[in-house]
Amino acid sequence: MEIRNLYHPFELQFLEVSEYEAKERKNTFFEMVFVLEGKGIQIINDHRLPYAGDKLFLIFPQDTHSFEVVEKTKFFFIRFQDSYLKTQSNDWIQKLEFIFHNHNHLPGCILKTITDKPLLRAMIEALIREESSSFPQQQEVIKQILNTIITIAARNISLISPMAIAPSNTEQSLDLLHYVHQNIYKPEALKATKMALEFNVSPTYISEYFKTKTGQSIQQYTMAYKIKLIETRLKFTNMQINEIVYEFGFSDASHLNRLFKKYTGLNPSDYKKQFKN
Repeated sequence: MEIRNLYHPFELQFLEVSEYEAKERKNTFFEMVFVLEGKGIQIINDHRLPYAGDKLFLIFPQDTHSFEVVEKTKFFFIRFQDSYLKTQSNDWIQKLEFIFHNHNHLPGCILKTITDKPLLRAMIEALIREESSSFPQQQEVIKQILNTIITIAARNISLISPMAIAPSNTEQSLDLLHYVHQNIYKPEALKATKMALEFNVSPTYISEYFKTKTGQSIQQYTMAYKIKLIETRLKFTNMQINEIVYEFGFSDASHLNRLFKKYTGLNPSDYKKQFKN
């Protein structure tokens, strides 16, 4: 797997392609991808969802991701380091760090307000024009536009129903959540004993630490995250129930039905029918 690094505070790239190398990657930086035109499939952490024009995707450090292009696509990539956020005011930093770091890492477009879509498109088009210009104060203008785009993204993320995560300023808690997201399909890897070995602490400590920092036990957080992913599978894919059972490590369909109904009030089949209706 390719691991990509960023050696500047931020980087902009316009890319027009008929094909996109479907290669699994991990970044060490944040990446926002705006689709100006085209259709295809977005892949994040082995989860596939369709994309189209005027969609904005946020890819977190350590998320695995790729795209499959179905129709000729115009992408605009905005890549920035966590260090770039720290160049701004303290209030702005604290707000954005909390929103970005505590987002649930689910795939899909993060734009939740209709009015923000044309606004964001205009900002992206302004960035493209400004980057190709040679006007005075070009970099200052680019940074102002970039900061506005990040703020719009953060506003929309704040409107997404969040997982119950308490604020955290420690790197270890972020690593812990990343570990859970990356190993969500591996039940054995999510046991406290296994995670304790991974982070070189005792199982008791890691259980207490997780509860303190997220407000949930490891098992509660993991199951809530799985249910959110399964909801997305039922909404946007044609996967069969037995395929979902196998993918997420449930013992059988009745096990999945029981837990899914506990969290959503519906069994998976009824949930899928309700969404389609």
